[in-house]
Amino acid sequence: MLRSWPSEWKMGLMLASMEAVRRLMDLRHRGRAEDLPAVLSGAAPLLDAEAATVLLVDYAQEGLHPLRGTVPDVRTAYPVDGTPPGLAFTSARQQWLDEGGGGLLWLPLLHGAERLGVLELRVKAYPSESDRHDLEVIAALVAELIASRRFYGDAVEHTRRRLPMQLAAEIIWNQLPPLTFAVDGTMVTAVLEPCYDVGGDAFDYAANGDVLHVALFDTVGHGISASALTTLTLNTYRNARRSGLSLSDTYRSIDKWIRSQYPGAFVTALLAELEIETGAYRRISAGHPAELFLRDGAALPSFPTPNALPLGLGHMVSRPPGIIEQQLEPGDTLVFYTDGITEARDASGALFGADRLSEFLLETMRDGAGAPETMRRLIQTIVSYEAGELRDDATAAMLQWRRH
Repeated sequence: MLRSWPSEWKMGLMLASMEAVRRLMDLRHRGRAEDLPAVLSGAAPLLDAEAATVLLVDYAQEGLHPLRGTVPDVRTAYPVDGTPPGLAFTSARQQWLDEGGGGLLWLPLLHGAERLGVLELRVKAYPSESDRHDLEVIAALVAELIASRRFYGDAVEHTRRRLPMQLAAEIIWNQLPPLTFAVDGTMVTAVLEPCYDVGGDAFDYAANGDVLHVALFDTVGHGISASALTTLTLNTYRNARRSGLSLSDTYRSIDKWIRSQYPGAFVTALLAELEIETGAYRRISAGHPAELFLRDGAALPSFPTPNALPLGLGHMVSRPPGIIEQQLEPGDTLVFYTDGITEARDASGALFGADRLSEFLLETMRDGAGAPETMRRLIQTIVSYEAGELRDDATAAMLQWRRH
């Protein structure tokens, strides 16, 4: 009889874990994101935990905050930098804090490659390897629930916003895809700042078959008028892409609609395509700064730019837009950016500049930071460089190609 206890105990844990999964899965069919904290609290004992808390990252990616609906006496927010839960978020790896007789375990909440925050578990003892694996499955399910239920209420938005969001920024954020996406070893990740007042910058991507489409836009102007033009640009780009237009015809389509709806306005852009299987890269620079080209820890010469007029001004020349083609090597990194990055100024008026941008990216990547974390650190560096007051929207996107 004694010999059967371990197997019965393990079976009991397995059934308890399955019951926790069942309770969480019920939220897929009914319930809101704000219902998740209560369900997790009730399921915590089934996971051999005293408490379970969802902590979401804010828009500035500076803090981790309890999801709205969490009971008030549960732990408050953590800074991302310099804390164990922050390290779980930035590294996408579990972190443990031993408090003697128990401790805290933080697991990253990842929706695909998108970093949402962390799941905090207070446990009586450090879980075994197999139990930690089961908890990773629970964390993945929680992330999926947050991503799928966030659109049925505002709990996630209330949690992530630490300042009032201006209407222009509201419009832009509602147009954007998730900040990070990965497929077959290839990753694209982006950042925007000021996150509560951005209006003229935007990015987009889509993976269709073997082609990854990536675009970065910088609209002239600020505020509502700029966000309206950006909205037209983004959706015209998507319409052209979904209609199967070539890169050149996509440029022409966006150019035509901007000229039609906003005469005299223009948008600079990088429109790019990457063949995921082969690494063949091609792009159009519509009056936009060239992307940085990084390989083996060094910056390579930039591609020619611009090779077309800004979108909205293309009718001023009769020739078609030029297309730059480049064969990438596994591990190559391309960084798109708007001039709000390189034209940031410190107190003395010195520009941040493309050289400083390259040096920062290479150094951060040498430190082992992944692409999303590199972008997070970049935008914080730009904000700090301008003493917290950006003169222009600052947006950057990193594209890394690795053969699957």
